[in-house]
Amino acid sequence: MEVMNAPIDMQHILPAWEQFRAATDIAPIRDEAHYARMTTMLEALLEETGGDERHPLMGLVDIVGDLIEDYETEHHPLPETSGVEALKFLMAQHGLKQGDLAEIGSQGVVSEILTGKRELNVRQVRALSARFGVSASTFL
Repeated sequence: MEVMNAPIDMQHILPAWEQFRAATDIAPIRDEAHYARMTTMLEALLEETGGDERHPLMGLVDIVGDLIEDYETEHHPLPETSGVEALKFLMAQHGLKQGDLAEIGSQGVVSEILTGKRELNVRQVRALSARFGVSASTFL
């Protein structure tokens, strides 16, 4: 099936889009209440996908994450920091050592993440978000 070259049927897309948007409220975030709903949606999506990068909902995780990031960039600007820097800050704030983060891996895995040799995966981001009570986008 050659979808990419198929003509776009707006008469078919519009009702599907309206139904999807009504069911999910997924759209550019307009205010703090909508932001709260989208962060809750992202957390539910991350739980549903269980860290499986091949899960059919991962595309939706990316979209919702991007919407949250766009809103946070405009309305909750933070100093430029990476997910690793945020993790280091939270570890220091909570008095944690690498071995205290067993939910994301062994001390060796944590060390590789903190030194930039390894990136956080979705499961690890979800675990850190839950542990520290921050948005998953903190670590992205």
